[in-house]
Amino acid sequence: MTDALSADHTTARKQRRDPTIDKPNPMDKSAIRFLLDTTFAPWIRDLGLAPESSTDTSVTLRLPQADKLRHVGGVICGQVFMAAADTTMIVAIAHALGGFQPMTTVSLTTSFLRPVKTGDVLVTASILRRGRNLVFGEIELHDETGALAAHATTTVMLLT
Repeated sequence: MTDALSADHTTARKQRRDPTIDKPNPMDKSAIRFLLDTTFAPWIRDLGLAPESSTDTSVTLRLPQADKLRHVGGVICGQVFMAAADTTMIVAIAHALGGFQPMTTVSLTTSFLRPVKTGDVLVTASILRRGRNLVFGEIELHDETGALAAHATTTVMLLT
C-alpha cells in the first residue's frame, strides 16, 4: 500500500471515530435572525419568531403573543403552531449544518395538547437523526407556564 493511500485510510478511520472533524460551525443568534429575515415567506416572517437559544442539535425560537395569530375563540390557531414548528425545524437543521441549504418538509404530524390564550410560546426543534438525505426531528411548543401545548414529528429532505 502506498504512503498516500495509507494516510487516506488513517484519516477516514479518524473521521469515523471523531465526528467533530469537519463539523460545521453552528449559527449564532444573529445568523439565525438573518436566516429568519431573508429565507422564509413574508407571512412566516409576520409570525415574529425570534431566536431564544440553541444546542448543537436543537434550536428554540420565541413565538410572541399577537392577537392576529388567534382565531375567534381567542386561542392561537393550529395553523400558526404548525408553521412555527416547521420553520423552527428548518432553522435547527440549518444551524446544525452551519448554514442554510435547500431542503423540503416531507412530513409534519402535529398533536395539539392544550389551547394557548395568552403569552409567548417557546418552540424547540430537535434533530433526532440525520441521514445522508433525510433528517428526522421533533418539535415541542410550550406556553408561558412551561406546559406542553403541542408536539410534532417531522421528516425533512435535504435537496443538495
